[in-house]
Amino acid sequence: MILGSTGDIVVVAEASDGDEVVPKVALHAPDVVLMDIRMPRVDGLAATAAVTALPRPPKVLVLTTYDLDEYVFDALAAGASGFLLKEGSPQEIVDAVRVVAAGEAMLSPRTTRTLIGHFVAARTSPRRQRARAALDVLTDREREIVTAVASGKSNAEIASGLYLSEATVKTHLTRIFAKIDAANRVQLTIFAYEAGLVTV
Repeated sequence: MILGSTGDIVVVAEASDGDEVVPKVALHAPDVVLMDIRMPRVDGLAATAAVTALPRPPKVLVLTTYDLDEYVFDALAAGASGFLLKEGSPQEIVDAVRVVAAGEAMLSPRTTRTLIGHFVAARTSPRRQRARAALDVLTDREREIVTAVASGKSNAEIASGLYLSEATVKTHLTRIFAKIDAANRVQLTIFAYEAGLVTV
């Protein structure tokens, strides 16, 4: 009801469980999937991993209760483009869908960075060690850009702060994604926390 009333967002399908998501994505080819973490048979983590593994996957927004959903980090690591709190306002939900559909990640809200930092802090040390080792493949400039992304800055803000063109920032990001095998800005932010470039 919330999304369908906007005029620019069309709800093409609804799924009552995670095992219905991939078939419906294949049938309807949506731009965005709003994914509940908690479902009765196949949870949102497994469904997110299955959706993001598709040849041309839609963007995935994860719905979470924040304190209770320990799988949120894994969903983000699996390729989700961000998360929404279940108690968020209708306008926040609409705005998030529009932002993700436009190719951006839900990194601006402070709570997003706090959530990522919270889950990264609880991760095993081998993950942190691998992330820190991966820093060696990044140049100093690339580390600056990763840190800026993890702080929630847009390409335009990064370009202005580092006295670069936006095209140059995009080129750096493309190289960074390839070097550390990240699919999007959320995964880049997770990497930054795990590697110790930023802290909560």
